[in-house]
Amino acid sequence: MDDLLMTYVKAANQHGFSLDITLNINGALVTGTTVSAQKYLDSASQSFDGGNDVSKQISNKLSQASQNAEDQNQEDVSYIHLKNAQVYNGDSSPTPAEGQFFWRGRMDQVDGFFLGRIASE
Repeated sequence: MDDLLMTYVKAANQHGFSLDITLNINGALVTGTTVSAQKYLDSASQSFDGGNDVSKQISNKLSQASQNAEDQNQEDVSYIHLKNAQVYNGDSSPTPAEGQFFWRGRMDQVDGFFLGRIASE
């Protein structure tokens, strides 16, 4: 894994550092802003909150995982989390085309990156 990218992700997880970034993953471009694992898990938890019993159980598990992410040392980072993420694959429009979404990807799958976001216009 790239040591520089790992530094950015650890800074996001440990200090709330955010950075616009675009990742190259298996030929696709994923663009967004780094966020901590805790923020990603909190957002995921909220999306299940208020549903049926299964949704509430999932929300509780994600909330617990968020708390664990905050309490851990975060030296071993396996995932990168982005907010306002979009995926570009070829010359097509980004997915999702509208709305704001969180994205989670494995660090060992990132082929390259550059600082900054790309946008379709």
